[in-house]
Amino acid sequence: MYLTHFGLKEFPFGLTPDTGYFFPGAGVQAALNTLLVALDSGEGLIKIVGEVGSGKTLLCRYLLNRLESKGWAAAYIPNPHLSPAALNQALLAELGGEGGNIVKRSIAYGLTKALEIRLLELAQAGKPAVALIDEAQAMPLETLEALRLITNLETEKRKLLQIVLFGQPELDVRLADPSVRQIRSRIAFHERITPLAAHETPVYLMHRVTQAGAAGPLFTPAAAKKLHRLSQGVPRLLNILAHKSLLLAYGEGAREAAPRHARLAARDTPGARAPWWQYFLSAA
Repeated sequence: MYLTHFGLKEFPFGLTPDTGYFFPGAGVQAALNTLLVALDSGEGLIKIVGEVGSGKTLLCRYLLNRLESKGWAAAYIPNPHLSPAALNQALLAELGGEGGNIVKRSIAYGLTKALEIRLLELAQAGKPAVALIDEAQAMPLETLEALRLITNLETEKRKLLQIVLFGQPELDVRLADPSVRQIRSRIAFHERITPLAAHETPVYLMHRVTQAGAAGPLFTPAAAKKLHRLSQGVPRLLNILAHKSLLLAYGEGAREAAPRHARLAARDTPGARAPWWQYFLSAA
């Protein structure tokens, strides 16, 4: 492929969230700052919302790594389409110590009580606990309501388990349902991830290719501008277009992707935005 041609050690625009490529754009950094302040203050429930492809999962995993390196006990729930009992079981498994003890407690006390006992153990050991729930818009209403019972678990000074909900804008619609109004009222902090600004996109592209081993920029300034316009600053779409642009440049033997490569990449990319007449042009 184009790795050797561009002096890369790996593909810089993969779609799998890789924390090594975390880029602190203004929107993501604002969300991260909110998360760190909220978690440090011991608030019980935090919500982060972003459009598809905005970088929620990457932020979630970056935060997970950062908290675990600081001694937090962290549970990561990537697929929360679970019943209340299944959610408690998943949290217990993620935060648990010895598996045998977890099973015994679950049988003897029930999942909720077993989770409370485990959280008290962590608190006594000086390990704050957090649950990071990705794709939270997929949670059934009854499971969202069950979160309220979990947020009731606390000592005299702080919550035993802090919860961060990462979701698409549909999460706000779900939380507007009257049946979960109590959990909605407990959200102490919330933030919305915004797309990359026009001036951030060239820096983002440079960051990705440098992390992948490139010695210099692989996109002309005009190409970066074109990619921003086509992607509207949405990181996932930007990654797709950038990857295709480099493939096209490689096919021509070019050392940098030009605007025409970005335009051609957008032709078969759903979601890319460009004036209709550009698709009939063959040259930049």
